[in-house]
Amino acid sequence: MPERLTEMLMDTWTPLIILWITVLPSIYMAPMNQSQVLPSGSSTGLKRLNEEQRVLHRSKRGWVWNQMFVLEEFSGPEPILVGRLHTDLDPGSSKIKYILSGDGAGTIFVINDKTGDIHAMKRLDREEKAEYTLTAQAVDRDTNQPLEPPSEFIIKVQDINDNAPEFVEGPYHATVPEMSLVGTFVTKVTATDADDPVYGNSAKLVYSILEGQPYFSIEPHTAIIKTALPNMDREAKEEYFVVIQAKDMGGHMGGLSGTTTVTITLSDVNDNPPKFAQSLYHFSVMEDVALGEPIGRVKANDLDIGENAKSSYDIIEGDGMDIFEITTDAQTQDGIIRVRKPLDFETKKSYTLKVEAANIHIDPRFLSGGPFKDTATVKIVVEDADEPPVFSSPTYLLEVHENAALNSVLGQVTAHDPDVSSSPIRFSIDRHTDLERQFNINAEDGKITLATPLDRETSTWHNITIVATETSPEQRHLKDKTVGSDTGNHSQVSRVPVAIKVLDVNDNAPEFASEHEAFLCENGKPGQVIQIVSAVDKDDPKSGHYFLYSLLPEMVNNPNFTIKKNEDNTLSILAKHGGFSRQKQEVYLLPIVVSDSGTPPMSSTGTLTIRVCGCSSDGTVQSCNAEAYVLPIGLSMGALIAILACIVLLLVIVVLFVTLRRHKNEPLIIKDDEDVRENIIRYDDEGGGEEDTEAFDIATLQNPDGINGFLPRKDIKPDLQFMPRQGLAPVPNGVDVDEFINVRLHEADNDPTAPPYDSIQIYGYEGKGSAAGSLSSLESSTSDSDQNFDYLSEWGPRFKRLGELYSVGESDKET
Repeated sequence: MPERLTEMLMDTWTPLIILWITVLPSIYMAPMNQSQVLPSGSSTGLKRLNEEQRVLHRSKRGWVWNQMFVLEEFSGPEPILVGRLHTDLDPGSSKIKYILSGDGAGTIFVINDKTGDIHAMKRLDREEKAEYTLTAQAVDRDTNQPLEPPSEFIIKVQDINDNAPEFVEGPYHATVPEMSLVGTFVTKVTATDADDPVYGNSAKLVYSILEGQPYFSIEPHTAIIKTALPNMDREAKEEYFVVIQAKDMGGHMGGLSGTTTVTITLSDVNDNPPKFAQSLYHFSVMEDVALGEPIGRVKANDLDIGENAKSSYDIIEGDGMDIFEITTDAQTQDGIIRVRKPLDFETKKSYTLKVEAANIHIDPRFLSGGPFKDTATVKIVVEDADEPPVFSSPTYLLEVHENAALNSVLGQVTAHDPDVSSSPIRFSIDRHTDLERQFNINAEDGKITLATPLDRETSTWHNITIVATETSPEQRHLKDKTVGSDTGNHSQVSRVPVAIKVLDVNDNAPEFASEHEAFLCENGKPGQVIQIVSAVDKDDPKSGHYFLYSLLPEMVNNPNFTIKKNEDNTLSILAKHGGFSRQKQEVYLLPIVVSDSGTPPMSSTGTLTIRVCGCSSDGTVQSCNAEAYVLPIGLSMGALIAILACIVLLLVIVVLFVTLRRHKNEPLIIKDDEDVRENIIRYDDEGGGEEDTEAFDIATLQNPDGINGFLPRKDIKPDLQFMPRQGLAPVPNGVDVDEFINVRLHEADNDPTAPPYDSIQIYGYEGKGSAAGSLSSLESSTSDSDQNFDYLSEWGPRFKRLGELYSVGESDKET
């Protein structure tokens, strides 16, 4: 308590003591010695005054005139007197006027223009502005003329300890490895003080730890934090909260202080070995578990973290080292035990393994503490499972001759139940592999039999799949009650491939490889090879093919040809003599018998056709027909081709000529739709009859005199026959041709019986209002007088009008 009171008194009186020491002497000593407060310009005025008075003396200066001081943060009831300006030119009268200019003049600093006293009007802060530069000048009060040049001086703000240290970069975070030695560097902190570092101890800092001991220490002047305790264990405590203090005034009492926090984390090192949670693990697994399937997990815990906690697992001992394997789970760091090989409950029912876990990354500094590994025992029990049947062989190969009898046994497959119960097995054929059902199998004993005949030449190999199904006791009981039911346990099924090879037997006779036709030159020599023939056999004997060639018995003494067996299993045909003639015989047929060497041997007969041809001197065949003899001697093949080409060309010319003649003799028949006269009016529908045709009548053009209104009808036969024309008077011009034309026109215009050849008029029906409807009324120049049309009136009202027309004609005829 007394120490705290003393510290408070010192904090209160220290600024006052400094103020007393620095400011009061200048205030009280200034009136006693005015020369101490004169500006530098006053020395010039003093010299000028001394010259006038012829008095020479040296004044003593007690302090530097151009630098004044004022204490910061000082406040009182009245303005603070900073200093006084005075010039030797001032005789004591009021003719001198002092002027102050520069930083803060008139606001912060004010001068008494009569006495030269300078006062600070405001409370100053050195941290805002440490010094002020001002200019003083003495002028005549009446004329404002300067009495001496301006003089510049500085007012410094004197520092007091009014700013506490601050940690600008705080709070801090640092990391140091666990188990570090004492004095290991952790981090460095830095505090700043706004006070003047060159004046007193206001900015002299000293650092200390308020919280965090005894684990860490700090150097007082450098602020470096270090470890203070050895073997700090992260697994015991990972994070520390440290409070650092910075105090000014060199750490003495009365100084100001600031604090910051430093969070220090211990980083992990590998100082802990892995440790299994238990020393013995028990697992059970079914014997039919799939390979690679996990059957259990073991875990070695490590107090370290990250890379230091990673471990690898291995099986180091046990009777199942080749049956099981262990791997590491990268996410959980567990050891996963898997099956490498198939398990068999009937062979081995349990296994014992010794598993080891070891750290991957080891720190050599801690090896002295012991090995960074641990072991545990794993016991695995194999449980029985209902397994499918097992065949005695993974594949089967059977052989059968292609002439094997139906239902003959080709071979047998066997399988057994590996379970302790040893259930019976039933066999079947997967019919998807035997679509033609060529094989059968005995369901009880697995014997495979032949169901259809085999042909090696069609298919040499047959691949089928045999299915073995386990039969349970319940299914056997069901079989006894239900005949023909499927009693197999389909969940326990095994399959095995069976390859059946069809063996060859000699059941195909050899034959010629192709149809041969030999050519024999008339000028050939005796013993000349005419043709070489070869044979093929569909069979495939083990020792290869060997063919025997011979002539038919009746052809053995053939006077023209003979045969010769070659070493390459072919046959050569030779001529016994020369001088063959096409005129004598053009074609020879030579039957040849070819046999194989099988048991029993097979044979066939092939006939070789030999043609006699005309050849050149070098043996080239030129012609092989008898007609060649009638051609002139020396006629070549090119000449024959040229003659044939000429004949073909002549035939083409004859055909073209006949075709053109036929086109010229065809009559120029003009079809009805091509008959073009002066005017063609065609109707494709039943139009308006006479009304339409009158619009296109050209009778007016033919007879201008007929325009008087009388137009003879051309659609009915006139009541009176046209009388023969009388001679007409000659026309005025007296030209015979004109007369002839006019007469013909007059006859044509006035003869109603004459058909209108000048204009073709076609009617679809007889105009409007016709009771008979649509009916053609065209007249013909031919006479119908020999026919009787009275029956038309009996056909009804539609033919009444037609009957009247024709009946009138008949009466006229009688008249």
